Amino acid sequence: QVQVVESGGGLVQAGGSLRLSCVASGSSFVDYAMAWYRQPPGKQRELVATISDPGSRTYIDSVKGRFTISRDNAKNTAYLDLNNLKPEDTAVYYCKANRYGAGYWGKGTAVTVSS
Repeated sequence: QVQVVESGGGLVQAGGSLRLSCVASGSSFVDYAMAWYRQPPGKQRELVATISDPGSRTYIDSVKGRFTISRDNAKNTAYLDLNNLKPEDTAVYYCKANRYGAGYWGKGTAVTVSS
């Protein structure tokens, strides 16, 4: 059973920064493609960023230049650095670990950006 746990959310003012972390249990973390999603209040969940190994990255347009996805395979951890945050970035952020055709979700971490 793969467990995915996010952390690092919180309340921040517009223009501020946060670092979200996502730990995936089990061996062979290097085989996971990792992704961050977010779900704003009252809206659908959307894909924000992805990273494979050895590090191909993708981002949605609205976060390019502000968010950075990375991973540390030795720590079984993926990160999402959120910079220059805007109120519209307010959402629950979810991490998903994908491997061998299966996806494993965490329970999310809430980010609130005040104006």
